[in-house]
Amino acid sequence: MGLNKEIWQAESRDVENIVAGRHGDAFGILGLHEVGGHWALRAFIPHAESVEAFTLSGESLGPLYPRHGAGFFEGKVEVSERQPIRFHAHNAGGEWDVFDPYSFGPVLGPLDDYYLGEGTHLRLFDKLGAHEMEFEGIHGTHFAVWAPNALRVSVVGPFNQWDGRRHPMRNRNGIWEVFIPVLGTGTIYKYEIVGPDGKVLPLKADPLARQAELRPRSASVVPDPTPFTWTDARYMEERATKDWRRTPMSIYEVHLGSWRRRPDGSFLTYDQLAEQLVPYAADMGYTHLEFMPITEHPFDPSWGYQPTGLFAPTARFGDPAGFARLVNAAHEAGLGVILDWVPAHFPTDDFGLSYFDGTALYEHADPRQGFHPDWNTAIYNFGRKEVAAFLTNSALYWFEVFHIDGLRVDAVASMLYLDYSRQPGQWVPNQHGGNENLEAVAFLQRVNAEVYRQFPGAFMIAEESTSWPGVSQPTYTGGLGFGFKWNMGFMNDTLRFMSRNSIHRRYHHHDLTFGLVYAFSENFVLPLSHDEVVHGKGALLSKMPGDDWQQFANLRAYLAFMWGHPGKKLLFMGQEFAQREEWSESRSLDWWLLDSAPHEGMRRLMADLNAAYRSLPALHERDCEPDGFEWLIGNDHTNSVTAWLRKAEGADPVLVVSNFTPVPRSGYKIPVPLTGRWVERINTDAGWYAGGNTGNQGAVTAYPVEGRHLPAEVELFLPPLATLFLKYEPA
Repeated sequence: MGLNKEIWQAESRDVENIVAGRHGDAFGILGLHEVGGHWALRAFIPHAESVEAFTLSGESLGPLYPRHGAGFFEGKVEVSERQPIRFHAHNAGGEWDVFDPYSFGPVLGPLDDYYLGEGTHLRLFDKLGAHEMEFEGIHGTHFAVWAPNALRVSVVGPFNQWDGRRHPMRNRNGIWEVFIPVLGTGTIYKYEIVGPDGKVLPLKADPLARQAELRPRSASVVPDPTPFTWTDARYMEERATKDWRRTPMSIYEVHLGSWRRRPDGSFLTYDQLAEQLVPYAADMGYTHLEFMPITEHPFDPSWGYQPTGLFAPTARFGDPAGFARLVNAAHEAGLGVILDWVPAHFPTDDFGLSYFDGTALYEHADPRQGFHPDWNTAIYNFGRKEVAAFLTNSALYWFEVFHIDGLRVDAVASMLYLDYSRQPGQWVPNQHGGNENLEAVAFLQRVNAEVYRQFPGAFMIAEESTSWPGVSQPTYTGGLGFGFKWNMGFMNDTLRFMSRNSIHRRYHHHDLTFGLVYAFSENFVLPLSHDEVVHGKGALLSKMPGDDWQQFANLRAYLAFMWGHPGKKLLFMGQEFAQREEWSESRSLDWWLLDSAPHEGMRRLMADLNAAYRSLPALHERDCEPDGFEWLIGNDHTNSVTAWLRKAEGADPVLVVSNFTPVPRSGYKIPVPLTGRWVERINTDAGWYAGGNTGNQGAVTAYPVEGRHLPAEVELFLPPLATLFLKYEPA
């Protein structure tokens, strides 16, 4: 018997290490093992006093014998091959069943190992994280996580009293995995990781968790594997045929936590947003909703820009299926959905990616490359293939699983420049001695190329504030591969112009016109985003000079100027009805303002601007091309008047005229290319918008002229602080 013991029983050192939670290869000790012609079965079941083993069919394999008082049992069993095992444990307090995770083979296969090792796996979200499944005849959940430098990784949660000794995982080339029978939907879990120095790290959330607990709790949740039933097939088919550069894009930027709240101040759910936000945005004539980040994040005032769960829709508003229902409802209403996505940096919360396996795994080890002084956050190591694959998979996941239409990538400039917000000596040059982050460039090119390859009609938007060339050029021409770029210069220049007293504007006319010097160098989105109405900047209305009437007139004229300007449009929530207070994430918009005529007038104007922009091809088909634009009057700085023509092939042209002084101007002559009738489609001074109700009685006639650069001329009445859209009507 003593000889047999030595053959099939575990080494004492291994037993001690399993019990102490120090063993790096639990699968090499626990479960079924063929040793010297015998099958040995070993289990670690804390609190058990006796243990009997059974096959899944219920056949007893006999008792196991205690080897260590902490709950280590082992015994010889009569089986012909490896198979799932059930243990029946007993102590003075009762009895219970345990299905043995260590009698199962690996779930991941050699192809996964290959692509994971290469950093080219494009379905990581199907393989890593927690997946409820049927495996080797039993229902349970498979967990997998990348932690190449860890000595041990365990799944912990309420199901095992958060005891890291109970479910240590199998190490496959740095990917740790385990299939735990019985566990399923709703299981709360984290990973307990022992770093290379032998120290247990703070418990970590799953980097690929597809669902998370509601803050302030931070554990991951096993999601419901039931596939969502989409009803947006027609929308998706139509989307696949669109060239968005030549299609209307009017984006309503929304923070889901503060657009509207319940009477008690609590958040609307994803389903309530589907019932309220979607019809409102559709009725207003927007083409897309853009959500500020809904990836899971711990801190509300970060607005989601410091995410800890790049694969999990935040639990603040419901579960992942609820978010899918919101997207589905938007698509059924003809609205696209854009998500803000943050691959530029991540917070250093203990439970997140920071020093994930006890080493700088996701971030650069060198703080000159791995730490953001502006945001007190860590920077991803874009040159590490596994990190680039992790981020690429996050982007693909939202398109694949939630049918979203676009990602707006936050803080691209901070990714592109190694010296972003750094003083000399605080950054590391690239291999050529330059300040370009070549690894981040390669990552952005890769993720953009994959999105456009896999999802017809989807698009990527860069929030990029510098003059980096080719941001919205294809990767095959050396560009970054985005579809669009936010035009921060337009926003800065024009808001600076609008904030000046009208009597001084004549000296700053270039702020109004400079954007058209470079308007077609990229595919631009003109953004009036949340960034312009926070941190003491006030609401758009409060930036406008003059008394209350003039402030409203200025804002109406400005928004119509922007809607007539080349480029796609983006407006932050609340500005469509001239929210007076600066935005705060902690409260609802001031919807009661719509009881006031000027605010309701602003809302009506925005709905009409969207309708005109969408219905008149001249205003959108050549948004990104110079042949869609022609200056008519660009240099009348004395009167602060601009006039241009918007054009599209086969479409009637549209004349856009703005008067940015409070002086009405009658008999103002503008050269035009066509004689005949020009009909007023938008007049921001209309009484319907709570303006002064002056204008051109709905239409003017252009008469031929001799000796000018254009063959015709119109004579207009320009209302004070107003913008007009006039569409040519052929006879």
